[in-house]
Amino acid sequence: MKKILVANRGEIAIRVMKTAQKMGIKTVAVYSKADRNAPHVRFADEAVCIGEPPSNQSYLLGSKIIEVAKSLHVDGIHPGYGFLSENADFAEEVEKNGIIFIGPKSKAIRMMGSKLAAKEAVKKYDIPMVPGIDEAITDVAKAKEIAKEIGFPILIKASAGGGGKGMRIVEKEKDLESQMKRAISEATSAFGDGSVFIEKYVTSPRHIEIQVMADGHGNILHFFERECSIQRRHQKVVEEAPSSILTPELRAEMGEAAVKVAKSCDYLGAGTVEFLMDADHRFYFLEMNTRLQVEHPVSELIAGVDLVELQIKVARGEALDIKQEDLKINGHALELRVYAEDPLNDFLPSVGNLETYVLPIGEGIRVDNGFEQGMDVPIYYDPMLSKLISYGKTREEAMQLMIRAIDNYHIEGVQTTLPFGKFVCEHEAFRSGNFDTHFVKNYYSPEKLKNQTTQEAKIAAMMALKQYLKDQQLLRIPTA
Repeated sequence: MKKILVANRGEIAIRVMKTAQKMGIKTVAVYSKADRNAPHVRFADEAVCIGEPPSNQSYLLGSKIIEVAKSLHVDGIHPGYGFLSENADFAEEVEKNGIIFIGPKSKAIRMMGSKLAAKEAVKKYDIPMVPGIDEAITDVAKAKEIAKEIGFPILIKASAGGGGKGMRIVEKEKDLESQMKRAISEATSAFGDGSVFIEKYVTSPRHIEIQVMADGHGNILHFFERECSIQRRHQKVVEEAPSSILTPELRAEMGEAAVKVAKSCDYLGAGTVEFLMDADHRFYFLEMNTRLQVEHPVSELIAGVDLVELQIKVARGEALDIKQEDLKINGHALELRVYAEDPLNDFLPSVGNLETYVLPIGEGIRVDNGFEQGMDVPIYYDPMLSKLISYGKTREEAMQLMIRAIDNYHIEGVQTTLPFGKFVCEHEAFRSGNFDTHFVKNYYSPEKLKNQTTQEAKIAAMMALKQYLKDQQLLRIPTA
């Protein structure tokens, strides 16, 4: 593999290119007109504009991306995450054109892309599932029957869904009909597929996922777990590895379950098996993400591997040269997704110009970044600017490093999730490890964040005043 096209933008495009460069592989960037001056475009060896700013006129044009790849004699296409990364038709088209898709085969993407098909596939492996129904329904009467059987609260989920779309929690029977209609309508407009299914709603759930990697020679490894329970709108904001609540036995059990899920769909490459864990530490299979995850750096740091390098090696037919027993957890890592969002205004996107954009540096700090000072944050794409990652010998050290890194990350021109990240790292529930996916609902409010920021500003002002008075005193000491 001499040349790779990265079918993505921003920090993940640069992240993939860095590894390719390290492996002596040339890179091709694709970009929309909105991204013509973006760092990933300059970072690549070659770059081609593929269309207008909206993603459906650029980054989602699979056939056009393949056309570019063929014209530049590209050997492999890496999709990153988002956009076309879990599009089975795109993966298939890439394969048909004699180009290597750096990801799983289209069959596995298709199977795991449907929550119902995924459940069906893993059923024979005796993997724990949340009680519920294994078929798509639209009949409200039938839904009521099932809900009564498994007991309220229940969760209505879109079969083709993700990112919290088409998902509704129903506490009482009287709300079932209206919530089901809303879920079907939302799923239809988001995914073109209105099928939903019903399962028991796990109260106080934690979101724990396992990173897996499979080669074409029958080897499947897991790189331990990531805790992803700090979320807003069912989307992750803070992730860490390892989880503070898993025992070695439970970790081994979940790792084994994840490997079985990968086996069930004849998986190839990097993937993530997601589980829900209840208050009694029972875990249930949720879904499989058939791509590299946003939060992959925390796994890389604790396991001492480069997951993109392994993806490329596996894609070119090599066997994994690591054994499961060789992998050990070393240290602790945290990741904060730095979104251009306003945590004081319901995390709404905050677009504008990055008047100041200075990254933190130092030992134990990694920033996977896609922006630079003076750039505009485009309205067309996900508002993530970068991923801020801290790594320490212990969880406490990783948290303190994260707080310091947030303080040294200077952004002006847009609002970001940096203050929220600091709020999380300083909160007793997070520090103690006693939290779940309802952290934002239970502990966070814009008022609390404002109070914390005001208090910090007061302390900083008092310290500055104290230092000023001390300096004045020194100046007044008469010399002999």
